[in-house]
Amino acid sequence: MESEALTLTGPVSAGPVVDVVAHLVAVVSWLGAQWYVLAGAVALTAVAVEAVVRRLAVRASSQRMALELVASRHFEPSLEEIFRHGLQLVRASGAVPWWAPRRARTVQVRLRADGSAPLRYRIEGPASAERLLTINAFGPDVTVETARPISDKAREHTVRAEFVLRGRPVAPLREVPLEPDPLQPLVDAVSDLNAELGDLVEIRLDIQQAPRWALRLRRRQLMAGAQQAARAEAQRSARWMRHGGPDSVLAHLREQLTERTTAGSSRRLFVPPTPRRVDEAEVLGKLADDGDAPLVRVQLLVVCQAVKEGLAQARLARVQSALDVFGGRSRWAMRGWRLGPWRVGADHWLHRSRFERRWNLGHCQPPGSNWVRMEELTGLLKPPTMHCRLPLLVADLPTYTFGDPQLLLQGAYRRPDGRERLVATYADETFFEVGVGKAGAGKTERALAQAIGWAHAGGGLMFVDPHRDSWPRAATFLAHDDLMERIMLVDLNGLGSAPTVSSWNPIGMQHGPAPHEVVEAVTDAYASALGWDDATAPRAITILTAALAVLVAVNAAACRDERPEDQATLFHVRALVTDRRFREDALAVAGDGIDEETRSWWQTVFPTLPSDACAVVLNPMVRLSANPVTRAFLGQPVGAYDIRAAMDSRTVLWVCPGGSGPTDRLLTALLARDLLRAVRSRRDLPENQRVPFRPYFDELITLTGSAPETIAAMFEDFRKYKVHVHGMTQLLARLPAPVRLSLMQNASTLATTAGSMSAIEPVTAEWGGSPSPERVATMERFSHYMSMNVRGRRVGPVKVRGPHLDAVFAAQARPRQVPDLEKAALAAAGARPLTQLNDHAAAQLGRVSAFLNEHAPDRLSLSKEKGYQ
Repeated sequence: MESEALTLTGPVSAGPVVDVVAHLVAVVSWLGAQWYVLAGAVALTAVAVEAVVRRLAVRASSQRMALELVASRHFEPSLEEIFRHGLQLVRASGAVPWWAPRRARTVQVRLRADGSAPLRYRIEGPASAERLLTINAFGPDVTVETARPISDKAREHTVRAEFVLRGRPVAPLREVPLEPDPLQPLVDAVSDLNAELGDLVEIRLDIQQAPRWALRLRRRQLMAGAQQAARAEAQRSARWMRHGGPDSVLAHLREQLTERTTAGSSRRLFVPPTPRRVDEAEVLGKLADDGDAPLVRVQLLVVCQAVKEGLAQARLARVQSALDVFGGRSRWAMRGWRLGPWRVGADHWLHRSRFERRWNLGHCQPPGSNWVRMEELTGLLKPPTMHCRLPLLVADLPTYTFGDPQLLLQGAYRRPDGRERLVATYADETFFEVGVGKAGAGKTERALAQAIGWAHAGGGLMFVDPHRDSWPRAATFLAHDDLMERIMLVDLNGLGSAPTVSSWNPIGMQHGPAPHEVVEAVTDAYASALGWDDATAPRAITILTAALAVLVAVNAAACRDERPEDQATLFHVRALVTDRRFREDALAVAGDGIDEETRSWWQTVFPTLPSDACAVVLNPMVRLSANPVTRAFLGQPVGAYDIRAAMDSRTVLWVCPGGSGPTDRLLTALLARDLLRAVRSRRDLPENQRVPFRPYFDELITLTGSAPETIAAMFEDFRKYKVHVHGMTQLLARLPAPVRLSLMQNASTLATTAGSMSAIEPVTAEWGGSPSPERVATMERFSHYMSMNVRGRRVGPVKVRGPHLDAVFAAQARPRQVPDLEKAALAAAGARPLTQLNDHAAAQLGRVSAFLNEHAPDRLSLSKEKGYQ
């Protein structure tokens, strides 16, 4: 029965199987004969799938947004902040529609050097992830801004490169510390980029979430490869044991033939070696498990463009060298292969279209080896930090151009490639400057170079130098025919056998100033220079104020009668307080020019004062009169010196006071207070009609010793009137506190040369101790560290070499025309022989008295009609 059953069921069950096998054999035979049909179908399917995927990827990539991260100079992120920022990028890369292909699921970090900044840091990602990407993980030291679209024009020479991970595929990149900044080599590689020629370097890092199925597949491949290697090694060991080892078969035969074995010895058995155990952690490396930092796939693309042949290739080589800083057992290497002088890479025509598609659309299609953990990308996931030495590009600090009225020369900056360029700040942003440094270190030379450049650009200035050394130094470069008519020299040193001196009447009214402002300016100048205040010298201030009010009113009357040559001067205060007839005539002529309270004071209070009450007021006048130069300068009724007119006419004014004694300090205080009055009087002009003017004060210690409050007020008030003060001093500590505080608070440019530690520390403290006082103190001569304001932000502190006049303005030197310049400058200042001016000053009292006598009767009768006695 069993045999019969087998016989009956055998053919029935075998028939369908045979048929199926036959059909399969037939299909295979047909496909073997018609293989091109199968290949064509597969190819068409692949093309169709790729076309659909590309279309979907292009659609997904069209909805993207861009942000720019701008770091401050104090940006110092922690590893945790960088890690959190990286997690945001990874999470944002997946914020795309479900139908988006994997190549479009990416966030792109763009490191761009185009001349507008040393290294711009941009982030581009899906538009749906905007809220996530705008979260600032770095805190207030980084500003997240919406980035403008970039449209690059075509350059003549372009090179492209794609970098992939080479070396041991599972080994991590080198752990690069955050100090110094890992981006420093990249910044140095593009530091000499010339934006004016259209040079460009851009590095794009695409970050993509690693699919879990791909990660598991990669792990299985690695483990299978390791196990296969272990089995192959075991097989090699077995072959060696069979053919040459001590436990091999041949070894046993030799022992038997040579009878070397003993009866009691045990026979050794041949045991083939087993494959060694594979260490999963060692084989998988950074792919072993998810760990604390997620795994991501990255794509690194680089494009360098230039207008000169060979320059783009040189910059690409620099970028490749900069990426070596991340190299360890795994490293970034350029993708492609080289055959002699030819290289087949991203720039080759075979791969260029694929590279351009990924570059333009932001698609991420890296090779299978580009797996990294987040901590390996630490150096590329942040903008440059405070530990990165950023070069000064033209966009950061413009290059000085001779004759440009928008620029102020600052010095020579040495670029990282060793070349120097003259740098400048914008004139409309340089409100105040402070230069600190020891004698002979170059602070005055830098100020002179700036003043000369400003003068040649058509600007007006006032250079106050108590020592007069600056005028001979600058005259050689100012002796131009087109400048001579704008230059004035007020020299109060009285040098030579026949000195000439300019003239100025501080209480002159021929130009129509406000009388109360003139009185206030002169009184404040005296009080500042002599240390008067309402607590220590109230009587002296009252007497001087009342006397000046009367004399100013008399001068106003003389000018109304078109007799400005009959005006009183400061030296006539003595006649007013000591000569009763002169006083009565002056009060009568003053008329309505003084208020009733002042007139009443002269009539009721002044006669009751003790006889020596006016001595404190007259003593400074006597000192001024005893000096023939100051007597000639201040004793003229109509002076040629008019600082308000000089400001409005763009005059280049050089003022050289005679020294730093008590009399000179009083004269300097008068000049400074008159400058303050004149500048404030510009409020009668619309802002767009105020001509920029730049006073330069050399030796601030000398100037502020006579007028500290006045100088402090200049640094506080002058900006709104387009008058910008530049001050130089050897020691900030020796300046009065009000001046020092106003200087440091409002300085647009702060510069220092080498000097003692105690002198430099207040300056470096403003910079947060970087650079250190030790570094500044050991600088070479004529070098400066300075911080500047450019386009609303602070640049520096940066080290520059001070400009030397003979080098910077060699083409403008006119030494043979210096005598003509000095003659023209003195003539423009109304300088006349000293003896002539003194004779005129001595006779001025008689002319004033004659004017008063001529006009007093009518004024006196008018006063009596009003009830004055």
